[in-house]
Amino acid sequence: MKVVFAAVFAFVLPLIGAQVPHWGPCPEPEVQPAFNLKQFMGRWFEIAKLPAQFEKGRCIETNFTLKTDKLIRVVSSEILKAQLRKIEGAGVIEDMKNPAKLGISYSYVLPYSPYWILSTDYVNSALVYSCTDILRLFHVDFAWILGRTRTLPEATVEKAMEIFAKNDIDVSRMVPSKQKDCDNTV
Repeated sequence: MKVVFAAVFAFVLPLIGAQVPHWGPCPEPEVQPAFNLKQFMGRWFEIAKLPAQFEKGRCIETNFTLKTDKLIRVVSSEILKAQLRKIEGAGVIEDMKNPAKLGISYSYVLPYSPYWILSTDYVNSALVYSCTDILRLFHVDFAWILGRTRTLPEATVEKAMEIFAKNDIDVSRMVPSKQKDCDNTV
């Protein structure tokens, strides 16, 4: 068993980069009740995040566009080394009975990753969580606070942190995203 665990850990470690693995399976947080996908569509700015290897730049934002009732076009962008970088992916509602549990992929060869909307008012802010179990021995997670504008009031961010904590999501390493001088640099 120790050999299997060591082999799996050695294989997965390079994939998780800046992520910190947590022991045990993913938590099962509550998601937004009566989620309305159409209202969620549009431009969202990253306000704060758990550090992610795939997000290295600043001025990170994502634009969601509904293609069909179940399919979403997802375009994320960041400024890295004075260059605007964009990546396009696809999102899906994996279970129509629970539409706040989306799946997103930026590659045709990789499976959809969980992208769960824990809370949103659709016009100001949203809390998003993603978690992947590794053999139910440990998990790697991501969390984001999103805003319709590049900044949110501190009270909104504090409330978001409380919601994550209430759902057993460790956000002690969450960092503010850099959203300054975004419109003038590229």
